[in-house]
Amino acid sequence: MRGGPGVELRQLRYFVTVAEELHFGRAAERLHIVQPAVSQQVRRLERELGVTLLDRSPRQVRLTRHGERLLPEARAAIAAADRVSAVAAGLSTAGRCVLKIGTGPGLSGRLVRGLEALRRLVPETEVEIDSRPVAEQLEAVRTGELDVALVRAGDDSPLVDAQTLRSTPLWREPVQVAITAAHPLANGVSVRLDQLAAVPARMPRDTCDPLIRGFFLDACRRAGFEPRVGRPAGALHDTLLELGAGSPAWTFVYGDAAGLAGTDRVAVLPVEPVPTITGSLITSATRSTACVEVLRHAFSTGQPALPAPALTAPVVS
Repeated sequence: MRGGPGVELRQLRYFVTVAEELHFGRAAERLHIVQPAVSQQVRRLERELGVTLLDRSPRQVRLTRHGERLLPEARAAIAAADRVSAVAAGLSTAGRCVLKIGTGPGLSGRLVRGLEALRRLVPETEVEIDSRPVAEQLEAVRTGELDVALVRAGDDSPLVDAQTLRSTPLWREPVQVAITAAHPLANGVSVRLDQLAAVPARMPRDTCDPLIRGFFLDACRRAGFEPRVGRPAGALHDTLLELGAGSPAWTFVYGDAAGLAGTDRVAVLPVEPVPTITGSLITSATRSTACVEVLRHAFSTGQPALPAPALTAPVVS
């Protein structure tokens, strides 16, 4: 059986319907078209594939050996196409396929890979990126102003209004410490968190990013101390500038941001033992499971979420 570039999804639908009914007339009724159109499209499919799929006689229609072989593949291809259509509909806003994503610092690389994977599945998707504070992102997802948000949090960090929001863990990543280069600890190859107990910690306000603040507090408490809270942290870039120019202080850095933090005024050190933070996809609790699954695969692995055989069946153009 050869696969041809001219095979259309419509032809596969017609073939599957005839194969299920074993009657062209009944198949035409199910498809709400005239019988000659069904016969014509199935004939074109057979010519394109170079095989006979149906044995036709005045009294009955039955599948050939090639037809039996093609039928499950055709069903899989149709199911994959229908699933992509359903996802596109689920992602759409106001009739357009626009995905509004809330995101934060250090996520640019993962965001690029995830969007590339998403566009392979739903090519017509348009994306709008929103970088408002995490607390506002959570509220915007809850109200529908944002479709999804990518956030970081500790494993035990509770969501705001968890009854209306769904948190789907995507990845785990190590956390490092950025500290003023003038501090003696900056000369080491690593740092323990308890060594920072006397150094002010720059962490976000609870009203700005309750998830990261909760991670800060939990990590320090597990290390055996209550952190000495310094001035609230703002944008990471601004906080690092202040670390380099001001009195001793420290903050956490993670993801893509870690590579941007080290300067002659700020040192970035690994932590022993290594704390990790979880990246999660935040969606409305009412968003369809199919949409969440596609987004989960896209942003956790950068790979298509749909089964490869269903998308790459040799008969699909």
